[in-house]
Amino acid sequence: MLTVKNIDVYRGKTHVLHQVDLHVGHGEIIALIGANGAGKTTTLKTISGFLRPAKGSILYTAAKGKKTMDFSAMAPEQIVGAGISQCPEGRGVFSQLSVKENLVIGAYLRSDNEIGKDIQSIYEMFPILGERLNQAAGSLSGGEQMMLALGRSLMSRPKLLILDEPSLGLAPLIIETIFDKLIKINTQGITILIVEQNAVMALELSHRAYVLETGRVVLSGQSADLAKNPKVQKAYLGGE
Repeated sequence: MLTVKNIDVYRGKTHVLHQVDLHVGHGEIIALIGANGAGKTTTLKTISGFLRPAKGSILYTAAKGKKTMDFSAMAPEQIVGAGISQCPEGRGVFSQLSVKENLVIGAYLRSDNEIGKDIQSIYEMFPILGERLNQAAGSLSGGEQMMLALGRSLMSRPKLLILDEPSLGLAPLIIETIFDKLIKINTQGITILIVEQNAVMALELSHRAYVLETGRVVLSGQSADLAKNPKVQKAYLGGE
C-alpha cells in the first residue's frame, strides 16, 4: 500500500531523516517507535505532504489493481483525496467550532450524500461526542478532543489512517478506549500507521514495527519479536 524508499528529509539546514525505508501493507497496523527527536513526526509529515523529501520516493497504491502514485511532490489535500488521513499530534481540533462542525470539516473533500450517516457512526463509536455535538471543541476534555480528532480523521473515509502520538497526555483508561477503537477500525478494513511514544502499547497494537534513532531505521520486524529484543526492551520497554 505505502512504500517509503530511501528518503532524506531536511528541516531548514538540519538533515533529519537519513535514507528511511518502510513499508505498510494493506490491512496492517504498523508502529513507528523511537525517542523524542528520532524523526518520527517528520516521517509522518513527509508522507502527508507537509514536508518534501530531498531524495527518495513515497509510493502509494490505494487498492490492489489500482495505479501506484508518487506522493513525493503532491500537496496535502491531494494526498487526503487519494485516501490518506492524519490525526496529528496534539489533536488539533478547531476549538471555536462545535463537535459536529469539526466532523463536517473532516469530510470537506467529499461530495456524496452519506456524510450525515458517517457522523452518526462516529457518535456511535464515541457516544460522548453525540452528547456534546453542539459544544465548542475547545471546551472538551483532552480525551474527548482525542476522540473528536480521530473521528474527524475518519470522516474523509481513509484507506490509510496515520496517527501521531494518540496517547499523549491522556489518562490510562482513555488510552485503552482509543486503542480498542483502533483495533476495531482496522478490522473494518482501514490500514493504520501509528507513531507512539508508549512503545509497550504500540507493539501490542501493531503487526509490525520500525525503530527510528536519529533519523535512521535501526530495527524492524514483527512487533512480537521486537518486544522480545533486548535492545528494544532496554531502550523503550523499561527492561534492564
